Amino acid sequence: MITLTDNAVAAIKAALYRASEPAEGFRIMVHAGGCAGFQYSMGLESVSHEGDAIIERDGLKVFMDRGSQPHAAGMTVDFVTGLETSGFVFDNPNARETCGCGKSCK
Repeated sequence: MITLTDNAVAAIKAALYRASEPAEGFRIMVHAGGCAGFQYSMGLESVSHEGDAIIERDGLKVFMDRGSQPHAAGMTVDFVTGLETSGFVFDNPNARETCGCGKSCK
């Protein structure tokens, strides 16, 4: 399904630790929008939903809805820290094009 780098796992665990309300895991979605046609969104999640794929790594649960799964198959999620920007990076082999911000694809 998807691969999470060590940096992505650490960033997600840190977000879960700092959350004001308890969360069971993290949700990654691919849905219509963004400047290239599809966009990625992420957030803390309290429950899984019917049809979710659940990716577990190092005690972390990542949920992905049924509609997002074909768009994200084989995707690697990383977290990078740089001088100008820090954040999640999506390396998606299904994307024919990506936008400059890296948060959306075709």
